[in-house]
Amino acid sequence: MSLELTTAYLSLEEFEHLLSAKEPLVLGQELKERIQACRSYLDQKVAQSSQLIYGINTGFGSLCDTAISHADLEALQRNLVCSHACGMGEEVPQEVVRRMLLLKVLGLSKGASGVQLATVERLLFFFNERIYPVVYQQGSLGASGDLAPLAHLSLPLIGEGEVYVENEKISTSELNKRFNLEPIVLQSKEGLALLNGTQFMSAYASYAVAQSYRLFEGFNQVAALSIEAYDARKEPFAANVNEIRNQVGQIRVASWFRNQLEGSQIMEQAKAHVQDPYSFRCIPQVHGATLDTIDHAAQIVTREINAVTDNPTVFPDDDQVVSAGNFHGQPLALILDFLAIAMAEMGSISERRTYKLISGTRGLPAFLVKNPGLNSGLMITQYTCASIVSQNKQLCTPASIDTIDSSNGQEDHVSMGANAATKLYRVLDNCQKILAIELIHAAQGLEFRRPLQAAVWTEALHAQFRTVVASLDSDRIMATDMHAAQQFLQQYLAHE
Repeated sequence: MSLELTTAYLSLEEFEHLLSAKEPLVLGQELKERIQACRSYLDQKVAQSSQLIYGINTGFGSLCDTAISHADLEALQRNLVCSHACGMGEEVPQEVVRRMLLLKVLGLSKGASGVQLATVERLLFFFNERIYPVVYQQGSLGASGDLAPLAHLSLPLIGEGEVYVENEKISTSELNKRFNLEPIVLQSKEGLALLNGTQFMSAYASYAVAQSYRLFEGFNQVAALSIEAYDARKEPFAANVNEIRNQVGQIRVASWFRNQLEGSQIMEQAKAHVQDPYSFRCIPQVHGATLDTIDHAAQIVTREINAVTDNPTVFPDDDQVVSAGNFHGQPLALILDFLAIAMAEMGSISERRTYKLISGTRGLPAFLVKNPGLNSGLMITQYTCASIVSQNKQLCTPASIDTIDSSNGQEDHVSMGANAATKLYRVLDNCQKILAIELIHAAQGLEFRRPLQAAVWTEALHAQFRTVVASLDSDRIMATDMHAAQQFLQQYLAHE
């Protein structure tokens, strides 16, 4: 059995399904015909025309007016891939490289890039066999396409570079021996089609949207636990007060919390306090704004995974090869920065709830431990949380407001979306740690509310968590609990 890629417009949910499916992916017949028709047209165009066509019979970037002889067109494309493989820094995680492979297949299969069918099928072979080229995080300006990362992604096609096979890093020459593969001989325009495109940025962006939705769910569930542990009021989640604000995300969040907290003895008991701090009272407003931001980012990313983003673009039916700027990452750069800010705010308000829970108010002991003084309890876990939140704030300086000239000024405005992408990845990783710390505090705080019972869903989360991290009765090494809490959340949210 296999899954067939077609011309259909993919939703993000369908894209995620393709990434996780056990069945191999194959190109549908219509996609194959589109790829072959575009390649045939381009071969004919090059053979019959003396016209200079950017990147096909010219140099690249500021060398766009330098003519290349017909005999050198293959060498031109191979040289392009090798010369542009200038990545530095940490390796891109394999889960993101997998997304890059699928996105590159999707983009090239639209029949507007002029590549060989064999080139697309080799990329699809890598995807199906979980062969992941070694790609580096630094090097892309996010405008001429993600040139350096995509060059590293493409090196194994021509017999160069390194790959991971079952987490073992090997040379491409060794890969070709194992799988009896011959390097692809790139034809005119192919190197440029492989390197131009936004697949590095959009791979990170698609990951970020999926992870943000998971973390958003986690922040809501842990916040509900914190609300009960802090003995907060239910009125801020009422339908009337939230609907009158007219913000969609806020209304949805408030509704979710009303359902989540229904039946709680703690929520229904009489309160001695008139108001709650903002980190509790303004959950619908703050969490809701982030939900609206994730939804907006999802729309942009959905468009991008269905796009053709290399250059020049080939239109056989119009008899045109158009050099334009679809590789420019501005649409992604802006939402990557925006999403980083929105998710960092989820971490920020989470840390404030953590802080309130250890403050020794609302009938809770200082630092949520018996015999405070002899025991420091959860004092320093909040320090760690504050440190991580602060780092997120530093990471949220927008990358997209920067631009630096490249290629002798020919590429004079760039998006820096690649840097926005890798920063966002770190922000999301930090958010998971922040959430784990709030979970530790909220679960501990709830136990001081006994014998009152929390809502069914809240009690279920608490019970599951206690199978992994025990209640804190006296001081112990908290790093062990924090790492266990983070691992718990990874597994818990993966099944939500």
